[in-house]
Amino acid sequence: MKIYVGNMSYDTSEDDLRKAFEAHGQVDSITIITDRDTGRPKGFGFVEMSNDTEARAAMDNLNEKDFMGRSIKVNEARPRTEGRRGGNRGGYNSRY
Repeated sequence: MKIYVGNMSYDTSEDDLRKAFEAHGQVDSITIITDRDTGRPKGFGFVEMSNDTEARAAMDNLNEKDFMGRSIKVNEARPRTEGRRGGNRGGYNSRY
């Protein structure tokens, strides 16, 4: 199960997330989303856990809890919808 983790401190590392989630089960992978231009974290990421029971326990126990000074949001990740790729590229304005 893929889990969304939001409102994270910008100082959160993959190891920090792994430690928090491994308290509830085996973690398969962790991805912290970074800004494409600056490389700085955007404050959210994803954790993958193959056991749904353990994943749900992690979500129940970590959602809205203090983690590195922030109240994190933890829930099941929703699939990305088509057509949700950034908008106005290159300054093109369709009115002209």
